[in-house]
Amino acid sequence: MEVLYSSTRDSGIRVKASEAILKGLPDDGGLFVPDHIPALEKSLAELSDMDYQEVAYEVMRLYLTDFTEEELKNCISNAYDSKFDTKEIAPLTHADGSYFLELFHGATIAFKDMALSILPHLMTASARKNNVKKEIVILTATSGDTGKAALSGFAGVEGTKIIVFYPKNGVSPIQELQMVTQKGENTYVVGIHGNFDDAQTGVKNIFADKELEERMDRQGYQFSSANSINIGRLVPQIVYYVYAYTRLLKEGKITEGEKINIVVPTGNFGNILAAFYAKNMGLPIHRLICASNENKVLYDFFRTGIYDKNREFALTSSPSMDILISSNLERLIYWIGENDPEKNACFMKALNGEGKYEITEGMKGQLGDFYGGYASEKETADTIRSLWDKAGYVVDTHTAVAACVYHKYLGETGDKTTAVIASTASPFKFARSVMSAIDEKYDAMADFELVDRLSGLAKVTVPPAIEEIRSAPVLHDNICGKDGMKQMVERFLKLA
Repeated sequence: MEVLYSSTRDSGIRVKASEAILKGLPDDGGLFVPDHIPALEKSLAELSDMDYQEVAYEVMRLYLTDFTEEELKNCISNAYDSKFDTKEIAPLTHADGSYFLELFHGATIAFKDMALSILPHLMTASARKNNVKKEIVILTATSGDTGKAALSGFAGVEGTKIIVFYPKNGVSPIQELQMVTQKGENTYVVGIHGNFDDAQTGVKNIFADKELEERMDRQGYQFSSANSINIGRLVPQIVYYVYAYTRLLKEGKITEGEKINIVVPTGNFGNILAAFYAKNMGLPIHRLICASNENKVLYDFFRTGIYDKNREFALTSSPSMDILISSNLERLIYWIGENDPEKNACFMKALNGEGKYEITEGMKGQLGDFYGGYASEKETADTIRSLWDKAGYVVDTHTAVAACVYHKYLGETGDKTTAVIASTASPFKFARSVMSAIDEKYDAMADFELVDRLSGLAKVTVPPAIEEIRSAPVLHDNICGKDGMKQMVERFLKLA
């Protein structure tokens, strides 16, 4: 059955998958959502005999229904290849009673590679399918990892330019170096004086600027997005949850139909929303455990039904989760609000105006799949040290937040259901925080000294993504205020 995409704020909009991928955001400021969530067509046993690329095809074809088999398989084979350092693409590692789904084996050693390795191929295929002759300008805000993964994916891709905005003082030194040393004549990177929410709001405002859109059209440009607000980012993320389940099944760790728990460190809510979609496709998931850091706006939402961004913004050791406006939550709000675009638009208007909204009692009752928890900075560091001491396993700060919240959940519920924890980044990306958590004596070391010490400690080779930035020259030194983002876009595109 064909899947069409409408806006969370206007169900009258109905576009094909390729059109939604190209556009990124609907004109009304909402998000594209499928008109129904398709059910898995292959049995879990059948899927367990497939490799990652084959599972990806079986999942993604159900959403991207206007892509031919050849088009989609070509995108998949070009994405999930030798850029990943393991044939499994997303291996599972057992440690301390849980399974860690390692999503950081791609080119930029973060889970964003799982979707951003394929998005450029989906985007260019979509452009061909829709006879688009304009140059596509990818406009992206990042809290640290999306930026480099998107830059890496789109660098040198014909017919595209990519502009990435990041919070100048809100990412790790390694994350920043990965972005500002990016090669490619079609790549642009800008640090803003503000936080991720400022960058994300600025990007959304640029998308909504009709006068700018008209000027771009005259110059032969059109915007699209590489953030998880693009459905072309979200759909590939569903794949690895299905894949993880089928690996457990294949290895005899679970039986077919047995439920598992999924634990996800969450900021913008896209990664855990993908798991929610997988559950609604028929994947046997018991609880979706949403892990927050000290910016615990999602924890408070799941506890009270009130989403309130009016609070102090915390800069933490898990910067990719330093977010107070979780954009993808809108897709869940739309779902539990019975796909009512008017109701959803009212909530989003309240969020933009008053900075908060409260869902109805009926909607709260539909959140039973979710458990919200959070970890403090001390708890995050303690979890890194505990995993190392007990299991000899080193995790990054974001994964540690998830592991900490899972143990809190276990303590509160006693639920011994097999748990899969999304391990979203390599510890090498956050070597200072990781090594300081293991032993404070490492505090005085320089960043790349810490990388080398971590390599020796964990007996893991330093990833190429880190080696290549040791002496790479800075190619992007653009900085602006949060109100100057539009002017930067105009300058890069020579519109001003």
